[in-house]
Amino acid sequence: MLGLPEKIVACLFDMDGVVTRTAVVHDAAWKEMFDDFLRQRAAQTGEKFVSFDAVQDYDTYVDGKPRLEGTRSFLRSRSVELPDGTPDDPPGTATIWGLSNRKNDLVLEVLARDGVEVYDGSLRYITAAREVGMRTAIVSSSANTGQVLEAGGVTGLFDARVDAHVADAKGLQGKPAPDTFLEAARQLGVDPASAAVFEDALAGVQAGHAGNFGYVVGVDRVGQAAALRQHGADVVVADLGELL
Repeated sequence: MLGLPEKIVACLFDMDGVVTRTAVVHDAAWKEMFDDFLRQRAAQTGEKFVSFDAVQDYDTYVDGKPRLEGTRSFLRSRSVELPDGTPDDPPGTATIWGLSNRKNDLVLEVLARDGVEVYDGSLRYITAAREVGMRTAIVSSSANTGQVLEAGGVTGLFDARVDAHVADAKGLQGKPAPDTFLEAARQLGVDPASAAVFEDALAGVQAGHAGNFGYVVGVDRVGQAAALRQHGADVVVADLGELL
């Protein structure tokens, strides 16, 4: 009834874009932050201003990655190298930390103002999975995972949580490395081969494939089904409700 192989006993869910409709919030925040920086840089250097592409650049360089890595990855695509700086850099400072801090502030502003939407199909799927005894975990590169889950009223649907804070504390590499998913499986006490990964990001399905998980479900919210399959998804759906 869940559309999974019989060997699967646990489900590991990415948050943004799979459980909660926060990918659009992150997308808008990345664009505003990067465009402000690129516009200022163009004015200082005389280079042509080329805005952050909210589809292509987002999917290729930042989606699913830890915030610092997303910032660094996109800037390198534009041949821009900045110092890392420190976590205390004021938001907007021309450092990896400063720009990342600005992006985080923008996300928190939107969450505080608008709350967060939980995908109905995902809510029904996770509820059904738990009803048949599946163990569940949320695996996100976000440092705001706790706030988002609370805002969506779904904190109690997960037996384990691996987010940016856990990754930092344990020295785990972010997606596309499989570390965070492997940690979630460890917390649940299951073998990766007996767990399914649910991801909407290319880096996320790549992580699921790299970790030798039993099944990788790609969730296509933006029309990239073929790319999700190429990066390691065993099946691709537009909504988790399709698996019920």
